[in-house]
Amino acid sequence: MRFDAIVVGAGQAGPPLAQRLAGAGMKVAFVERHRFGGTCVNTGCIPTKAMVASAYAAHLARRGEEYGVRVPGAVQVDMRAVKARKDAITGKSRDGVESWVRGLPGATVFQAHARFEAATRMRLDDGTRLEAERIFLDVGGRAAVPPLPGVDTVPFLTNASMMDVDCRPEHLVIIGGSYIGLEFAQMFKRFGSAVTVIEKGERLIAREDVDVSLTIHHILEEEGVRIRLNAECIRVAEAADGGIEVGLDCAETAASDRTVRGSHLLLALGRRPNTDDLDLEKAGIATDRHGYITVDEHLQTSVPGIYALGDCNGRGAFTHTAYNDHQIVADNLLAGADRRVSDRIAAYGLFIDPPLGRVGMTESQVRASGRKALIGLRPMSQVSRAVEKGETDGFMKVLVDADSRQLLGAAILGPGGDEAIHSLLDVMYAKAPCDVVRRAVHIHPTVSELIPTMLASLRPFA
Repeated sequence: MRFDAIVVGAGQAGPPLAQRLAGAGMKVAFVERHRFGGTCVNTGCIPTKAMVASAYAAHLARRGEEYGVRVPGAVQVDMRAVKARKDAITGKSRDGVESWVRGLPGATVFQAHARFEAATRMRLDDGTRLEAERIFLDVGGRAAVPPLPGVDTVPFLTNASMMDVDCRPEHLVIIGGSYIGLEFAQMFKRFGSAVTVIEKGERLIAREDVDVSLTIHHILEEEGVRIRLNAECIRVAEAADGGIEVGLDCAETAASDRTVRGSHLLLALGRRPNTDDLDLEKAGIATDRHGYITVDEHLQTSVPGIYALGDCNGRGAFTHTAYNDHQIVADNLLAGADRRVSDRIAAYGLFIDPPLGRVGMTESQVRASGRKALIGLRPMSQVSRAVEKGETDGFMKVLVDADSRQLLGAAILGPGGDEAIHSLLDVMYAKAPCDVVRRAVHIHPTVSELIPTMLASLRPFA
């Protein structure tokens, strides 16, 4: 069956790209082997943030007396109801994506798994053969499962299988102290589980600045999450009582404290791309040592006419970057643009409570660059909105080039930090000096109103 284009994968890039291509008059084959919506809709952003919202409600109810609100009796969490709410939100989003794609004029949907036979030809597992001069891969990624000693002998959970849990783990042990692991750690602690996070590194989320990492560590420990750092020789086994045991050697602990026993084990040790079952070699498509498809600035692979978008290209691994991938490809192919991946400014969030919003360079990256720079800091304890809400953990930090006065990066860890950060991100895209924000008049009382104040107190790096 001949088409003008084949789109493989219904994540955040595939469906809008198919719409753009079909809208331009192309005959499009759209292939999805499992559930529409990709990681974000099914096992990532949408379901986890729905659960984070439930956990926040439980946390706030327990703090009611701080606000003069008395809740009679102990706060109870119904995990089946939490899961049902999450499933309803996810299902509505997934069904919406599927009905949208199936209703696209000019697009033919195939529910099957596709593999390459050649650079312009793919074969579905039902025997159907598709051919097109342009092929677009949006095949996503999945949880990585490193070969920890004993991991193949015990039941464990990943971010995907956690979505099926409808009970409260008595003690959830999480191996991996980065973004995914920390969101689940706080969430299930608020649901009422005991939680231990085991991290091999010397601190949590090592890609962040030390002050960000230490503050998040403090926030989680204050809520009762136990954190084990510098954990070497991690090994897992089934406990005699039917739970799990994680053995580890932590330099700061005695031999008697080198086993963590829990009821459930979550592996949050990174991601891997879904590229190992596409027969990429038959098309001559190059990958890196981790399996990510190598792409150029326009997201074209090593084979002309074949593009890789979203998590499988290793150039973003976020919902918003995947969606931007489709914009880059569509604008370049259909509108004669010259959009590039390098035009994108790094921006993301960590959705614990309070959330972290991050854009651009970290302080350590700016210092390593050797450039003259300015820094501004403001603790959340000096932000009226945070004080009023009773949520004063965290801070905001901004980094500015001393010569051009352009913003280099920022972090806002505090209530609304994942939203307030965009006022800085937009100015960075405009390539305007930080003084544009410094002179802005923001609404009171908000977290954002302290950004101009912070910029007014910039000082050189110490």
